[in-house]
This record gives sequence, C-alpha cells and structure tokens, in this order.
Amino acid sequence: MKNPGVFTTSQAAKWCGVSFRTVLRWIERGELQAYKLPGRGDHRIQVDAFVEFLSKHDMPIPEQFNRPASRALIVDDDPASVKLISTILQLEGYEVRVALDGFSAGAQLVAFAPDIVTLDLKMPGLSGNEVIQFVRSMKQFRNTKILVVSSGSIDKLEKAVSEGADDYLAKPLDQDKLREKVSAILGNKGHPKLETKT
Repeated sequence: MKNPGVFTTSQAAKWCGVSFRTVLRWIERGELQAYKLPGRGDHRIQVDAFVEFLSKHDMPIPEQFNRPASRALIVDDDPASVKLISTILQLEGYEVRVALDGFSAGAQLVAFAPDIVTLDLKMPGLSGNEVIQFVRSMKQFRNTKILVVSSGSIDKLEKAVSEGADDYLAKPLDQDKLREKVSAILGNKGHPKLETKT
C-alpha cells in the first residue's frame, strides 16, 4: 500500500545523515523527486519518492516507510469539513476515503476496511448514530475505531460515545485536537511520524 505522507528537505537530510543542501542538490539534479509549495521556495518530498531514491542508491530504508498506512474513512456530507479532515489526515500519513452519507459509509466499511472512521451525526439517509450501531453490530468491524466529528450539544455527542463511538470532537473543527484524538484512539500506530527522529 502506498503511503501518502510528505516531508521536508530538512527531514530527508536527517534520515540520510547529510546536510539539507545535499538534498537540494539531489533534487536539482533530478535524482530525488520533489515539488515546490505554491508561492514559496520550500520543497516537499513524498514518502514513495524518497523510498525509491533510497532503494536506488542502496541506502537503508526506515522500517516505518515500509509499513502500510492506517486507513481513515471520513463520513460527512459537508464538503468543507470533508476537505479539511482529508487534508489533515493525508498529511499525517493516512490513506483516506470519503462517504457522503450513511448508506455509502456501510459500503465503504466493507470494501475499504478502515482503521478509523470520522463520523458526522447529521447526515441524509442513515444517521451517524445508526452508522455507529451498524459498525458495533458487525464482528468484522470490532477493531474499527470511531471518532464522532459533529456539531450539536455535548449531550448528543456523549450519547454517541455511549452507543459505541470511541471519542468525539465538536465542530467547528480544531485541527490540532483532531490530530491528537485520532492519534490517541489508534495509539500512534500505522503511520510514520517523521518529525520525531532526533
């Protein structure tokens, strides 16, 4: 499974034990594939391109780059929320899919087998609470984690937890809290945290 994570030239330099200027030279010579952020000169390197570079030059490949990414299913009918959650989780190294209603969520659960579901309670078709009941009634999803990301009263969000969700995050969305809660629910498994290497 491909890992969609990206990281900086400085992070690549740390992994290789070289200066970031050396990494820039690799990029300039076309040896290491990278892209520039719009409006800035900073480069970003996709994990797949970095692994390919390491392999080509017989350099050791960090174990976590070979691990499959955790899978996240976003169940939400609000395009702005979907875009924001998708971006955050993809940058954290998750493989992401989206379901815009409860019925689609059921199909995606079977086909995609996500490690975690972020779930809005207010949706057309099956409600978020009904999705929780469906997930918790199926033995094959017993290890699937559910983070409710929804507006509404704290009572309604806590009710979702009592019905089987692992935690909740109230909208409007706090990006840092989303990262923290997803990481805590999954126990930091399944995706590389490139910035932690010293």
